[in-house]
Amino acid sequence: MTLPLGGAEPLLKDRIRILLADARERTHWLVESISDHDLERVHSKLMSPLVWDLGHIAAFEDLWISNRSGLAPLRPDLMEVYDAVETPRARRGFVPYLRRGEALDYMDGVRERALALLDAMDLSAEAHRLDARGFVWEMLVQHEHQHNETMLQCIQLAGPEIWSPARRALPSAPADPPRGTALVPAGEFEMGDPGWWFAYDNERPSLLIDLPGFEIDRLPVTNGDYREFVDDGGYARSELWSAEGWAWRSTGHVERPLFWAADGSERRFDRVGDIDPARPVMHVSWFEADAFARWAGKRLPTEAEWEKAAAWDPASGISYRYPWGADWPSLDRANLDQTAFGPAPAGAYPDGASACGALGMAGDAWEWTSGELGGYPGFRAHPYREYSEVFFGAGYKVLRGGSWASRMRVVRNTFRNWDLPQRRQLFAGFRCARDA
Repeated sequence: MTLPLGGAEPLLKDRIRILLADARERTHWLVESISDHDLERVHSKLMSPLVWDLGHIAAFEDLWISNRSGLAPLRPDLMEVYDAVETPRARRGFVPYLRRGEALDYMDGVRERALALLDAMDLSAEAHRLDARGFVWEMLVQHEHQHNETMLQCIQLAGPEIWSPARRALPSAPADPPRGTALVPAGEFEMGDPGWWFAYDNERPSLLIDLPGFEIDRLPVTNGDYREFVDDGGYARSELWSAEGWAWRSTGHVERPLFWAADGSERRFDRVGDIDPARPVMHVSWFEADAFARWAGKRLPTEAEWEKAAAWDPASGISYRYPWGADWPSLDRANLDQTAFGPAPAGAYPDGASACGALGMAGDAWEWTSGELGGYPGFRAHPYREYSEVFFGAGYKVLRGGSWASRMRVVRNTFRNWDLPQRRQLFAGFRCARDA
């Protein structure tokens, strides 16, 4: 569902119920065919046990609805277990988290309490800031969507044997995809969320940014492009890498993207096949993206450059919420919503082009930018500083655009994802830029 929030309260509450049910249905679908053993064990030190995410989704909902409304938590003994800050990923396999049946019952119990409170809640524009126009409910929906994508990362890391999903068909590679770069002229544009719909605190406040002219790749870097870098000795040429990146590559003996094999194959969940040169490269770290950009005589775009290329329409003078404009996402504009289980060929969605002519800036693969996560001028943590502020200044690099594993409701031009520059479990690729 891509319904906006807002409007008359009875209609808004009906929409909230639909959105909550849709998010929960997807969560159940992701885990229903996974064995108890695979759901409950640690697959990677980078990730939580999959069943931990189920309990965390419930505890988060209980905290922000029932507990904030004056009720005691449904399970007070679990609040620290499922607190993402108090129990970081490296510890989650060692705490007393609920197993499948208990976790699903916990989710149902929390949801029953939350829906009962929704009936009596004031969601008018004049209500408390967290409740006005359903803000906290939208946060719950997007939180569950985001954890679904994290769970998919864990499933991919776990190996080919734990899940064999059906795939939504994707478009074929275009016969003549656009090549080269798009010119984005110098000038001001509005960056960040202007406050019309839901956004996280690190997307606000919006501000006018005056940028010099620059060029940005019309397409994300493809497997074929990246294989040229590999074949040209890119992983053996220290001059292409930052000092930190070269140390990471050398220590880890990294020679190719995660899930690429030396025989020219690539694994996506349960399937292994030849690397498709037309698809965006994925599961590369920021260090790898940065080295490729140097090899190509370019650089990674700044956050502001990426957002201007995705959002700014010089004809109207408007920064749009999506690359194609103001219309809500759809599967004819972008590869989103998880059910394709991989990226489409680059350039396969011409109707999703941004005003400057860049394609694929929503969906398929997250795109690394050069920027480090921080607050915009005037930043205020809302509704809790642990969402983003605690990560400021800690070396986290920002990604933009969403991936095939992102639900439509999460994706927008202003959304900022982040991770450490060595991380590769994300469904992440990149595109390059250069000064005009």
